Amino acid sequence: MNSLFASTARGLEELLKSELEALGASDLQVVQGGVHFQGDDRLLYQSLMWSRLASRILLPLGECDVYSDLDLYLGTQAIDWSELFDSDKTFAVHFSGLNEAIRNSQFGALKVKDAIVDSFTRKNLARPNVDREQPDIRINVWLNKDTASIALDLSGEGLHQRGYRQQTGQAPLKENLAAAIVLRSGWQPGTPLIDPMCGSGTLLIEAAMIAGDRAPGLHRTHWGFTGWKKHDEALWRTVTSEAQVRAKRGISETTSRFYGYDNDSRVLERARVNARRAGLASLITFNGQDVIKLTNPLPEGPTGTLISNPPYGERLESEPALIALHSQLGRIVKSQFGGWNLSLFSASPELLSCLQLRADRQFKAKNGPLDCVQKNYLLAANSAGHTSGQIAEDYANRLRKNLKKLDKWAHQEGIECYRLYDADLPDYNVAVDRYGEWVVVQEYAPPKTIDPTKARQRLFDVISATLSVLDVPTNRLVLKTREKQKGKNQYQKLSEKGEFFEVSEYNARLWVNLTDYLDTGLFLDHRIARRMLGEMSRGKDFLNLFAYTGSASVHAGLGGARSTTTVDMSRTYLEWAERNMRLNGLTGRQHRLLQADCLSWLHDCDEQFDLIFIDPPTFSNSKRMEASFDVQRDHLALMKDLKRLLRKGGTLMFSNNKRGFKIDQEGLQALGLTAQEITSKTVSQDFARNRQIHNCWLITHAG
Repeated sequence: MNSLFASTARGLEELLKSELEALGASDLQVVQGGVHFQGDDRLLYQSLMWSRLASRILLPLGECDVYSDLDLYLGTQAIDWSELFDSDKTFAVHFSGLNEAIRNSQFGALKVKDAIVDSFTRKNLARPNVDREQPDIRINVWLNKDTASIALDLSGEGLHQRGYRQQTGQAPLKENLAAAIVLRSGWQPGTPLIDPMCGSGTLLIEAAMIAGDRAPGLHRTHWGFTGWKKHDEALWRTVTSEAQVRAKRGISETTSRFYGYDNDSRVLERARVNARRAGLASLITFNGQDVIKLTNPLPEGPTGTLISNPPYGERLESEPALIALHSQLGRIVKSQFGGWNLSLFSASPELLSCLQLRADRQFKAKNGPLDCVQKNYLLAANSAGHTSGQIAEDYANRLRKNLKKLDKWAHQEGIECYRLYDADLPDYNVAVDRYGEWVVVQEYAPPKTIDPTKARQRLFDVISATLSVLDVPTNRLVLKTREKQKGKNQYQKLSEKGEFFEVSEYNARLWVNLTDYLDTGLFLDHRIARRMLGEMSRGKDFLNLFAYTGSASVHAGLGGARSTTTVDMSRTYLEWAERNMRLNGLTGRQHRLLQADCLSWLHDCDEQFDLIFIDPPTFSNSKRMEASFDVQRDHLALMKDLKRLLRKGGTLMFSNNKRGFKIDQEGLQALGLTAQEITSKTVSQDFARNRQIHNCWLITHAG
């Protein structure tokens, strides 16, 4: 009898134990990452040929305590290596684990290699050579604390490398993990199996191998035992021949049928090639199709299993698309596959919850470094079963109500960009804005007292409901998280897509960008103030300070301003402002754009203007400014400088977003300025719930 060890992915140990037991192994002992077992030579070869779940089959050779590199060297030398392989065979050492004595795995491997080579030369035998790529003999050493376990790797390459898969799509599943997913899915050989997002076909091929009684090792051409002196070639040929006979009979007798769909034609072609190489092409039908167009290929029966490893972050760009994908999949399977089983393997339990199905069973497993879950669902024979109501029903109803009221209003007003929802309900703390055919969902960062998982789930529910209520394509919904921005963060780029598109606001045309920055290039709550500036600007010299993307300058220019001067510290936003002006035909020397620290420029400027708009930040400490700025603390000093630039009889519109801001009326009067608050007149219908969205005054030169 041989003492052997089968390694596997974390979470698959018990499943592997059952498989080895079925093969005839005895004295099985489960440990983290694998199973110790006993078996004769025939069982040894059968475990290599037939294990669908093992990563490697190892023959333990010995253990030693390692308190120094010399201990490791001597412990390795205690094994009679010339009894295991001849010196004309190449070998390689795979070393894992560290301790106080061995702090580098390469150093550990080197010590083991030296000991093996020296054990040959001490017997006056030729020195065996190292081959790291494809050695005849592979030595596996695992250092756990102060104990090194030394084993002969009988597999060679990992057993998941069946030999049929040459190319894969992105984020491929290892074949032994795919086999485990199939075995845990509830699918029964003889019944149909569908993978609606099959990628390179691994799940279906592994299932077809099970249904066709095809040994997973049958296509492998290189093994780790071929250079081992105790290898029994005749016995191995017998095990191989038996597997070939079983596969031939199994494939001809199986009644299972397999269907794979994917929307990537290149990946599907790889799947077809993989199935041919596995000898299973006759059992699997691959077709190009998007998952949202999935229909039941067997509407008259029999029922079977839907299985998939849907995208969960690595394979699609945006969360909205992922959420929509899972929501749509849930609706499709409920309507099309009543009575079927559904089994999904994912690194995102939150995304699986978007299916709106209740799992009957679930399993945990590792996919490389990712903690994953597999959930099995029994789809009710009628579509009403196992559902849990409309997603985020309260939120969806409020959004629908707001849409009915605001859509008509916006059309009448001649605006394409407006707010549809602004944290109306405490449980759904988001803002939803429409920009033409696009929708932006801004999540206000949840308090630290809220469980992050719960907050993320609510956000997923919001996106799913938003897509449903507004009937917007997934690629037209943008998700952002809004936190308090200070200093340099206000100009921080989020990405580099450069996707600008044009929107209309009253008679103005403006460029917006929904993806590259936290803000979009258009502050929606200021649109009435911008329109007022346009109405006040005819024949006036107009100054726009802290101008952002210059939308107020556009309105002033279109309103007939004699000149516009647009000042901002950011080159990015000034270039954006220039594009906005050009879009509206506002070019020429009378339309100036100046990059400068607005406060310093204001202090030094000796020009005068008839109409000034200033919307300063609540607080700023940008490195490009000489000092910090606080709008509450510093607004009088600001007004003193502004008065100097404002012609007698001129008007200043002063706006800010500081909640609870108090204007210093007495201080203004002392400066010879008169302020009239117009906040209520500048808050439009879509911001009616949030009266403190901004503050706005008209300030006139009393002298």
